[in-house]
Amino acid sequence: MSDFSDAARGGLSKSELEAVLRQVGHERYHNRHPFHHRMTGGDLSKAEMQAWALNRYCYQAVIPRKDAMILAHAEDPAFRAAWRKRIEDHDGEDGWSGGIARWLHLATSLGLDAEAVKSERLALPATRFAVGAYLSFCTNRTLLEAVASSLTEMFSPLIIGERVPAMLAKYDYITEDTLAYFSRRPEQASRDADFALAYVLGHADTAERQQQAIDALVFKCDILWAMLDALQHAYGEPANIPPGAFRPEAA
Repeated sequence: MSDFSDAARGGLSKSELEAVLRQVGHERYHNRHPFHHRMTGGDLSKAEMQAWALNRYCYQAVIPRKDAMILAHAEDPAFRAAWRKRIEDHDGEDGWSGGIARWLHLATSLGLDAEAVKSERLALPATRFAVGAYLSFCTNRTLLEAVASSLTEMFSPLIIGERVPAMLAKYDYITEDTLAYFSRRPEQASRDADFALAYVLGHADTAERQQQAIDALVFKCDILWAMLDALQHAYGEPANIPPGAFRPEAA
């Protein structure tokens, strides 16, 4: 696996920068994680699937909040007009008709209690720390870095294309209705990734800024990877569920 910490030395052309960013995803995106491979291989227990849905809700719920922080950094009205579509996608028009609500439907379709999921109190500590770190990053770093961290969306259609058919084929308790969240995401993610990539390529105009963008994408990949690490550690064999976290036998 490559070390991207000095990838922009001497400066890169736009095409070279894009190639490095795509290489980050190729090597570090969480479709390479063993937990994902177990999911697509049909090897997760229902308890592990429930834990995944419950913990991933924390990430889904923070997305519009981090996008609001990005909007707060943006001085360009055209940028804000484009970026706020992301918040609308996740919150919907009324707060509960968008992607977050569809993820909650996924979780409850797996047998989880809606209020327990929404409270996030049963999520793994590592999940909460990772999600908090992502929100903090987008709040405190530059607009360029925050936008670059969203470029994992370039790879989102790939993982959805692997995950959804496998889940439908290999888990008899999962239906197309269960996975309704994913029906709109490839199109939304591609739209958002195209906008964010154009922004990064246009504004990462020095070697220093290019390296910041690369590092931001590595950071975001690390966040997603760490969340699956935590799930594997807590709910794989042998299970190491921390105090206060979701326990399948109590669901």
